Amino acid sequence: MIQVDVAVNTRNTFGKGAAKTLRREGLTPAILYGPKTEPMPLQVDTHSFTQTLLKLQRRNVVVTLDIDGKDKRSVMVKDLQVDPVEDTLNHADFYEINLEAQYNYTVPLSYVGKAKGVDLGGVMEISVHDVQLKGAPLSIPDEVEIDVSDLGVGDSISYADLALPEGVTLVSKADKSCVAVIG
Repeated sequence: MIQVDVAVNTRNTFGKGAAKTLRREGLTPAILYGPKTEPMPLQVDTHSFTQTLLKLQRRNVVVTLDIDGKDKRSVMVKDLQVDPVEDTLNHADFYEINLEAQYNYTVPLSYVGKAKGVDLGGVMEISVHDVQLKGAPLSIPDEVEIDVSDLGVGDSISYADLALPEGVTLVSKADKSCVAVIG
């Protein structure tokens, strides 16, 4: 899984007026919470955080929050609120996670190669573009690669055929077809 570091500061101003003031100063209000964490109001630099988010492109990411340069917490971005007119970041929610605990994730599938059945007149039909996996956050792959080079006409690859890293289990139905070459 992708890992990034984000510097944040604690925030002691609250309310709509305070949030508008923060945004004018180039900061975004945020909140950190979790099952064993008291909610902690934060503020993050809007420009640098937006640049980080653009690089991640809505993927599964473990974010290490550096709070006031004193405390580091492993979190996931739970929610982002964006102004629909100006397309600017209004608020961010961070959910603290345990790096040893098992969680469910949606992981994209990446199809590589050219199926030999396509050269023989078949058509490659991709049924799904992601898979549900369960595991510790740092064990989850960024994507699952599927090599379709050996697929002939009438062949298919199901979730059960996926090569998963150790400690990661399949949540999706194993018999569901991911890709097939039909004649």
